[in-house]
Amino acid sequence: MRKLLAPLAALLMAMGVLAVVLPSAASAAACATAWSSSAVYNGGAVVSHNGHNWSAKWWTQNESPGSAAVWADQGTCSGGGGGGTPCNYPNWAAGTFYAVGSIVRYTDGNHYIAVHENPGYDPVISHWFWDPYACDGGPGPTDPPDPSGFVVSQAQFNQMFPSRNSFYTYSGLTAALSAYPAFAKTGSDTVKKQEAAAFLANVNHETGGLVHIVEQNTANYPHYCDASQPYGCPAGQAAYYGRGPIQLSWNFNYKAAGDALGLPLLTNPWLVQQDASVAWKTAIWYWMTQNGPGTMTPHNAMVNGRGFGETIRSINGSLECNGRNPAQVQSRINAYQRFTQILGVTPGGNLSC
Repeated sequence: MRKLLAPLAALLMAMGVLAVVLPSAASAAACATAWSSSAVYNGGAVVSHNGHNWSAKWWTQNESPGSAAVWADQGTCSGGGGGGTPCNYPNWAAGTFYAVGSIVRYTDGNHYIAVHENPGYDPVISHWFWDPYACDGGPGPTDPPDPSGFVVSQAQFNQMFPSRNSFYTYSGLTAALSAYPAFAKTGSDTVKKQEAAAFLANVNHETGGLVHIVEQNTANYPHYCDASQPYGCPAGQAAYYGRGPIQLSWNFNYKAAGDALGLPLLTNPWLVQQDASVAWKTAIWYWMTQNGPGTMTPHNAMVNGRGFGETIRSINGSLECNGRNPAQVQSRINAYQRFTQILGVTPGGNLSC
C-alpha cells in the first residue's frame, strides 16, 4: 500500500491539491568537548565520546565513557566533538555549602573549584577557598602559569592522590619548593621526574595516600621527647609526634627542621599540622638534608643513580630494609611504579632495599 500511495501523493502535490510535510529526525545535541584520557574530570563535567555526550558522576581520569560506571550517557550528539558548551556546572549561590572539589559557574562566566569547604563564600574574593577552574581540568582562565616549574602537574598530583586530605594542597607543595630549589630540578628530565615520583611515593606510604596529617597511634606521642637535649621539650613531652607528609617526629628533628627553615618548630610544632606549606617544607627538608638510617640523603640517592630502594633505606631502612618488612617495602615500590607511569618515565633500577 505504501508503494502505491507515494506516487499518488507526488501527483497530488504537483497538481497543488496536497501539501505534504515529511517528518524529520530530531536534531541531536551539539557535542561537548571531546573526552581526553589524560584530563581530570570532576562530578558534573560533560564530554563527548563516540557520538554521545556523557556526564561524569564523580571524579575520574582515564576511564572511558561507555565502559565505566562513572559516566552517564546523555544521548547522541553532533558536531564532531569539541563543539557546544564544554562546561555544565551549577551557578554559584551565596550561602550554599560547598565541599572540597565542588565546581561552580560564577556570575562573571568563569568557573571555580572549591579547594577548601566553605558556606558559599564569593569565589573572586575568597581565594583561600576557591581556585579558578577550566573545564579540561587545567588552570582556570585567570590562573597564571605555575611559576614553580614543578615536574608534576596539578592534574597528575590529583591522579596520584584521589582520596587525599584537603589539607595537603598542591599549592602548598609548590610553595614549599622554594626552600630547596634543587629538589626535582637536578639532572635530566627523567631524573627530575623520577625524584618527584620517589618523594611522593614515600609520602604516599607514610600518610596512607596523603590522608593522615598526624600520627594515628596516640600512645606513641610521649615517646618522642629526648629530654637529654640541652633545649629539652619546651612544647611539652607529648608534643613532638609525627606530622606532615613524612611524619616529622622527635624534638631534635623539629629543632633541626625549624632552624633550617627559619620556623619556630621546637616551640610550636603544631605549625606542621596547621600550614600546608610548612608541612611540605619539613618533608622536603628531610628529603634533601637527612641520611636517616641510610648513608645518603634520598635526594642524592635519586640524582646519583642509587635508585628508589636507597630512598627507602634513608627514610625507614632500620625497620624495613634487609628483609625486615618486605610488605612495607613493596608498598612503597608499588606507589613509585604507579607514579612514574603517571609521569611517563621508567622507574630505573635498584627499586628495593
